[in-house]
This record gives sequence, C-alpha cells and structure tokens, in this order.
Amino acid sequence: MIVLDTDTLTLLFQGRPRVLNRLQAAEQDVATSIITRIEVLQGRFAALLKAADAAQLQQAQQRLEDSEKQLSKLPVFPIGRAAAQQFEQLLRNRKLKKIGRGDLLIASIVLAQKATLATRNLRDFQQVPGLKTENWAD
Repeated sequence: MIVLDTDTLTLLFQGRPRVLNRLQAAEQDVATSIITRIEVLQGRFAALLKAADAAQLQQAQQRLEDSEKQLSKLPVFPIGRAAAQQFEQLLRNRKLKKIGRGDLLIASIVLAQKATLATRNLRDFQQVPGLKTENWAD
C-alpha cells in the first residue's frame, strides 16, 4: 500500500508527468489519509474566502469541486485505534518535536497501515522510526 502525502497528491492533481507515471506503474494499491484530505480542502476553502473578485471566486469554487471529485477516487485512511496509538508513541519521541502535528498524524496513519508514504518531504518523514518513504516527484 502506498499512501500519498499532501505534496504528492497536489502534484498528482496538477497532472505532473512524473507523479502520474509513478501512479500508473505502482504495483500496490494507492490511498491517502484523512489528514491530507483535510489539508487539501482547507486550502480550497481558504481560497474561496480570500477571493478578491467574481473571477477568483468562480476559479476557487471550480478548484474545490475538482479536488472533491479527485479525492473521491482514492481510499482515505482515517485515524483508527492503531494510528492513534502510533501517534501517542511518536509524540513521546523527543527527536520528532520539530515535525509538525499534521505530518506526525500522517506518519501514524501510514505506520498503522504498514504502508509506504509517497512524499517530497523526506527531511522530516525520514526521521520517523520505521516509516518507509518514497519520493515520486523528483
């Protein structure tokens, strides 16, 4: 199982050839996490609220609808019991204090699923013990 991080999912939505090719070549199932879903939709909602004119409003609305449609095509892993326990363990690791809460939640979900995380943010995620990562973008 491959779980797409927010950065990789965004590149997929943009149609980046390298990410599209990796997705097509993936021999495993591909999913994302509830945290990534939240992060993508938060960005779309923020764009709607910040739109300065009618054209920006319409563009933001279309991007929101497109993102919701694209997200509906992927399984989304929630924060289940195993992920919550993983998160609690990661919070106790002092070496991980600099990693953002959202990233720790994503890592917890991926660890609980015994999956691999596709992300460009290797600097942070490679610090998480036992987390397998791949960079599909570079």
